[in-house]
Amino acid sequence: MNQEMDQLFLIIYLLTLLGNSTIIVAIFIDPPPLHTPMYFFLSNLALVDICYTSCTVPKMLSNFIAESRKILSGGCMAQLYFFVSLLATDCFLLKVMAYDLDRYVAIYKPLQYLTIMNQGVCVGLVSLAWLRGFAHSFVQIELILQLPFCGLNILDNFYCDVPQIIKLACTDTYLIELLMVFNGGLLLIIVFVFLLTSYTVILVKIRTHDTEGKHKSLATCGTQITVASLIFIPGIFIYARPFRKFPMDKLVSVLYTLITPMLNPMIYTLRNAEMKKSIRRLIRRMLLPGRKREA
Repeated sequence: MNQEMDQLFLIIYLLTLLGNSTIIVAIFIDPPPLHTPMYFFLSNLALVDICYTSCTVPKMLSNFIAESRKILSGGCMAQLYFFVSLLATDCFLLKVMAYDLDRYVAIYKPLQYLTIMNQGVCVGLVSLAWLRGFAHSFVQIELILQLPFCGLNILDNFYCDVPQIIKLACTDTYLIELLMVFNGGLLLIIVFVFLLTSYTVILVKIRTHDTEGKHKSLATCGTQITVASLIFIPGIFIYARPFRKFPMDKLVSVLYTLITPMLNPMIYTLRNAEMKKSIRRLIRRMLLPGRKREA
């Protein structure tokens, strides 16, 4: 059974790396229209997906084939820090993209979009999302490091995560769990509600106005809502409740650490005509390097 899971997870991980890497390469080597703020944010989302799935899956795969499934406490804390940081960065990037679409594309100044959302602004917004993600994780790690741990500790999960580590502490963890729910779970709920509100406003504006590029905007909103739901709903299930064991915990953990990063590039590609054209051009260049670039 472990060998079958190892093979399945390895295939999913390789597909995740391939899909997200293809999106990044296609965006950065392709000419316009992929050199726009939306695709710049999308390339960063793809990079985050590669990084945060790489924090957990390689160790998960090695555990399936190793006789001794151990991880040092320092390695566990490092895995936890980068995993939570990158997951929070993913959420903040989705929030930035929703705010960007809501304020400048669908409602206020669509004709001035590229002027307002220039390269400096886009880099600043993305940098802020990364910094906020790592700062958010730092707070959680500091709280966990204050807890006492005794003897041999066994994690009932595929990787080190906040709920399982807190339950290993040799003390009453009610207060720290409450702080974690407010720091993590409540944040996920607030950002998810913000995203849904933003996309609702966009959809209402699109339906009530004869907007140029209406179908493209609808497809973009649909894609963003799908991706946000795949990330936020499992995250809310794990982090926005008391840290007790539920039968679905492991399945949900695998969903948003392994399955969602694999599905994201497929969702963006299948619902985006420009991205599909760009990937086809990329494949042609790789197979026929001497051929002239497609117009």
